[in-house]
Amino acid sequence: MTEGDRIFAQVRRLLAKYNPEGRPVTADTDLGADLSIDSVAAMDLVMEIEDHFDIDIPINLVADLRTAGDLVELVRHQLEERSR
Repeated sequence: MTEGDRIFAQVRRLLAKYNPEGRPVTADTDLGADLSIDSVAAMDLVMEIEDHFDIDIPINLVADLRTAGDLVELVRHQLEERSR
């Protein structure tokens, strides 16, 4: 399992509470259209992700998040930045 796969598995678990219909979550899952995550829920999700991974996500990057894959890539990038 790659680091990206591990991050995706953890992000998918965090997304579960925003997915009451139990839709399959893939990298292409649209956070707004498929999971109905609005801006308030997105901020809650970002805070949970920051706490879970012990990272800081710049607020200006949140607006660019469209898919679960975008979210995983952002987390991966922030983890890399933290380890430098």
